[in-house]
Amino acid sequence: MVRGTFFCLNYDKSTIHIGHRLSKIILISEQHVYRNKKHRRIKWLKEIQKIIDEYEDRMMKAVQYGAGNIGRGFIGQLFSQSGYEVVFIDVNQEMVIKLNEDHSYPIKVVSEKGHKEIIISNVRAVDGKNIKIVSDEIADADIMATAVGVNVLPRIAKPIAMGLKKKWAQKNMKPLNIIICENLLDANRYLEGLIKKELSKNEISLFDKTVGLVEASIGRMVPVMTPEMQKGNILRVCVEEYCELPVEKDAFKGEIPNILNMVPFSPFEFFIQRKLFIHNMGHALTAYLGHLNQYKYIWEANKNQNIKLIAERAMTESAVALSQEHDIPLNQILEHVDDLLYRFGNRYLGDTIERVGRDPIRKLGYNDRLVGAANLAIKHNTKPIYICLGIATALCFDEESDQFATRIQQMILKNGPESVLKNICAITEDAYLWEIVMKFYQLLKDGVSLENCIVLAEASK
Repeated sequence: MVRGTFFCLNYDKSTIHIGHRLSKIILISEQHVYRNKKHRRIKWLKEIQKIIDEYEDRMMKAVQYGAGNIGRGFIGQLFSQSGYEVVFIDVNQEMVIKLNEDHSYPIKVVSEKGHKEIIISNVRAVDGKNIKIVSDEIADADIMATAVGVNVLPRIAKPIAMGLKKKWAQKNMKPLNIIICENLLDANRYLEGLIKKELSKNEISLFDKTVGLVEASIGRMVPVMTPEMQKGNILRVCVEEYCELPVEKDAFKGEIPNILNMVPFSPFEFFIQRKLFIHNMGHALTAYLGHLNQYKYIWEANKNQNIKLIAERAMTESAVALSQEHDIPLNQILEHVDDLLYRFGNRYLGDTIERVGRDPIRKLGYNDRLVGAANLAIKHNTKPIYICLGIATALCFDEESDQFATRIQQMILKNGPESVLKNICAITEDAYLWEIVMKFYQLLKDGVSLENCIVLAEASK
């Protein structure tokens, strides 16, 4: 069976399906080929096999774990446009059925300059709950990616391990590279530990030799799709124009695949930290400030000059630290800050405050976007004044539809904001961050305006 289900061949009067069109049928015997019932002599069957082998080389298989907005709106697009058949794995049954009915889906690229819609083709899906089928797909994948969310990674480790075991049992020692598209520092090490728990000692040795866990920096912004944005098609996804995928060059096993817009870099830690401590931090800070001002959309918050100024100065604090940490020219990083602030203002994405601010427990973690950025700034003798203001606004995020935000508010109600700083942020009372965050938190709770917070922030430098 040639990958992509475009051909089905054996040498005893079998059928070859071309492009899923059953009207095009070739019947093959060892000496004859009948096309549309017209006899044609072929001397050498190997000529047919050569054609099929060449097609197989073109149509390799990419397994995309997660058919959500990033899976479909970014990684699946790049795989498909690079010539792969894309097999999505997801637990959303409606999504799986629709992908298998259409074998394609629309992506709407939106910007202030205009919109365009493209069709992503040659796709199908399997039920993520059916571990046997999932592991079968992984076993003969040529490349793979995850975009499931950090909290879901523990659930997919076993199916991945089962797929690898089947692959090795078939004596297939070809490298399999898994591109990890999750917002987590050291996501490769985390997933590696989860998968290796499912493997024997000998299998771990095979894993180390044949599996590449490749971290990626996901910069494309893809909002949650509303029914209005879907326009009757649950597969439709809206994205911004930005479509570059930086990946960790040194993590690949074997030859690096040629994937559209994928840019391998080495060393890669800078790109991971830039994404988390500038993009994610600035995005979250904009959301939390926007929530305080009762905005619904990120673009609305971005249009507020005080919010945009606070976000810009927080991102600049992080940029200065990253420049010193990785010996990257500061101007280069600040250009990226300017580009992000412009992209945050894209109203046509319809990205919401609720989505970007969601799960403040994770986002307030010690190594995550806010506290992690502040700690890096302190490491390089930069006062993270505006980042601390961002942390304080996160403590004020009381979105009722978010269970994690509700949990933080319950902690504050019971034991004060100090309990969150201690138990979620891992900030101690004697730390520099403690005093600054607590000062801004109290100012915000007292109703002090953002304009006055900026004045006080400048005075604290």
